[in-house]
Amino acid sequence: MSDGLTLDELVRRLDEPTDHVHEWRSLGLIGRAQSDTFGPDDVERARLVQALRRRGIELAAIVRADRDDAFLARYVAGIGSASGIHSLEEAARRLGMGIDTVRRLVEAAQLTDRRELLSDEDVEAFAGMKVALEAGFPEEVLAQLLRVYVDALGKVAEAENRLFHFYVHEPRRVQGTRAREAVEGGGGEPSLVPIWGAASSDRLIPLIEPAVRYFHRQAWRRALTEDAVMHLEEYTGVRKDADVPGRLRVAIVFVDLAGFTSLTDAMGDQAGASVLERFAHIVRQATGRWDGRIVKQIGDAFMVVFPEARPAVACALEIERLVAREPQFAAVRSGIHCGPVLYREGDYVGTSVNVAARLVAEAERHQVLVTAAVRNEAGGLPNVEFVPLGRRRLRGLVDEVELFAAAESDAGIAAPRWIDPVCSMELTVDQVAARLSLGGKEHAFCSQQCLRRFIAAPERYLPSAERG
Repeated sequence: MSDGLTLDELVRRLDEPTDHVHEWRSLGLIGRAQSDTFGPDDVERARLVQALRRRGIELAAIVRADRDDAFLARYVAGIGSASGIHSLEEAARRLGMGIDTVRRLVEAAQLTDRRELLSDEDVEAFAGMKVALEAGFPEEVLAQLLRVYVDALGKVAEAENRLFHFYVHEPRRVQGTRAREAVEGGGGEPSLVPIWGAASSDRLIPLIEPAVRYFHRQAWRRALTEDAVMHLEEYTGVRKDADVPGRLRVAIVFVDLAGFTSLTDAMGDQAGASVLERFAHIVRQATGRWDGRIVKQIGDAFMVVFPEARPAVACALEIERLVAREPQFAAVRSGIHCGPVLYREGDYVGTSVNVAARLVAEAERHQVLVTAAVRNEAGGLPNVEFVPLGRRRLRGLVDEVELFAAAESDAGIAAPRWIDPVCSMELTVDQVAARLSLGGKEHAFCSQQCLRRFIAAPERYLPSAERG
């Protein structure tokens, strides 16, 4: 290990043309006076310059921001800089690990941008990985766990920074710029201050990292409880030993909003995001009450997993009931299947997952579609009936699937609602903003905007049978 990187080593680490790095140094963006080497801070400064240039930011603007607001120094202070520089070969020797193993773990941890140069912090983390390997963790399984860490904590870090930027920094920046313009009479560039301000690492990291530990601990308790159940099920014979590592039996629910694409197209992204926020709150509430776990969310679609079918059906019906109470809202639909799945990298894969995903696409508005397997396991749920729908062929599946519609038997008759043909919003009578009669059929709209869209191109929104 040396005290710093040579120019050639820095170029290799950045994978950047040598003349670019020379220019950055000549402009004072990187490098130290009276030194031919580059330290850890220079690496981080160079990475930011590299990212800014790839986004089209001119070097002159970077130099000006650094001169006026110490932009690069603030950035490095915000993330910190790693000390020590080790080649993969040196790191492997220090760790007592094979170079190929280290290289595969580097790839799983998404450290390939380091150009096979690791810091002291990296080596310390890999020492912990070595302990896991020595404890019996197969290398490929450890790689799975690393990928889960990278994906999950990458989302956490992105949310921390973007939410602070949108809701704290930007309002302060705009307020400060307006105040400065009032004093100076306008003109000039908006100030970069506060770039990190109250979110600088010395103030926020001591708050964030304990919070991450706390929430991990809460999730760990829930996971341990489920693990204890699995152990006792295996011990008592309720659960058979898996023939393939990671195979288990669960119930999978897919739930989404019918017509959500039409809604956002007609009303805009902000209105769509507001509806989605309300929907997500309902899904999370119901999932927590029925001991499910949200595996992922893609747009308006949620994948939720349960240990068995009964709570899965109960949760889907509760989501339907709660969404139906929402004023001027989209309709929900769900698909449920239970069966064997493979657990991989924090996700569930296999035919059972595919079946549940196809069911939600097949479901109609307000419908909870389930398979015969779910009907058989959840048949004893109180006040729930399963209406047979016959066998259907679902897209991508070879065999037909016997389907049932799950519904609450004591739900009563819901008050009739209009469906806006443009945005797919469901409206009570008092929520109708406009009406239009066309071809002997009356249509209702949530707003004048949707009415105008319909009048401009009714063929876009009418079923083929009504187009004449």
